[in-house]
Amino acid sequence: MKKIALALAAALTTLATPALAQEAEDFSGAKASITAGYDVVDLNTPGVRNPDGGTYALGLGYDIQKGRTVFGIEGEVADSTAKLKAGGATLAEASRDLYIGGRVGIVTGKTLIYAKAGYSNFRLLTVAGNGNADGFRAGAGLEHKLTDTVHAKVEYRFTDYEAGMERQQIVAGIGLRF
Repeated sequence: MKKIALALAAALTTLATPALAQEAEDFSGAKASITAGYDVVDLNTPGVRNPDGGTYALGLGYDIQKGRTVFGIEGEVADSTAKLKAGGATLAEASRDLYIGGRVGIVTGKTLIYAKAGYSNFRLLTVAGNGNADGFRAGAGLEHKLTDTVHAKVEYRFTDYEAGMERQQIVAGIGLRF
């Protein structure tokens, strides 16, 4: 049994070595991206369905790479189609969302695996009045280089706003590094 385990470990090490030996792609520099995805806002109102819909955004950022580790700052302006309707009337609607934060990640070949965190402010439009909510966003994602300048990404985001409101988003995007 020990011989089989040692042989399996040796085989896995041999197979994994080429992946580890790959040159890490450079993710340094300024970037711009567009994203789109699914958005759901929890209004913290018992008995009321949470507004959900699409989200779309424009983001800008800058990354610095040291070895295989990437550190970055990013900002984003987003909007949403998430609405809460009763009959034909819109009772609540998620509007623009502003985000600024940082990210840290590890490069494996042409892919960056990262976590992000930062400040978010979104506007909620309701029949009772409009308001802004401040919050903390945390998320994780993958960014893959398609060419030296073009990348694709997928990301999950959770934002905890004041007054107990929460937001969850799953987005995909494409961007340019320059």
